[in-house]
Amino acid sequence: QVQLVESGGGLVQAGGSLRLSCSASGRTFSRYAMGWFRHAPGKEREFVAAISWGGGRTSYADSVKGRFTISRDNAKDTLYLRMNSLKPEDTAVYYCARAPTSTYMGPRTDEYDYWGQGTQVTVSS
Repeated sequence: QVQLVESGGGLVQAGGSLRLSCSASGRTFSRYAMGWFRHAPGKEREFVAAISWGGGRTSYADSVKGRFTISRDNAKDTLYLRMNSLKPEDTAVYYCARAPTSTYMGPRTDEYDYWGQGTQVTVSS
């Protein structure tokens, strides 16, 4: 059974930074691509970033490109999202999710099969 647990969210001022972590259990972390999504009130859950199984390829939503960096440490079964230059519109619950294959990095939420419980990120203006 795969379990994903996010951490690192919090309250930060606009322009600040946060690093989210996603700890995975189940011994299969390194075999799959992983993604970060977010869900803001009144909006649909949206794709933020994804990374291939080995970390060599990444994909970002246009809204975060140049500000966010996704990375992973397969030795620690952990996924990260470094968020810089945060804006109030980045406020959301952030989720990590496991992709269906080692290389899938698409934006479709229904393609990802395991999800964490989410961590709240609030950016004040």
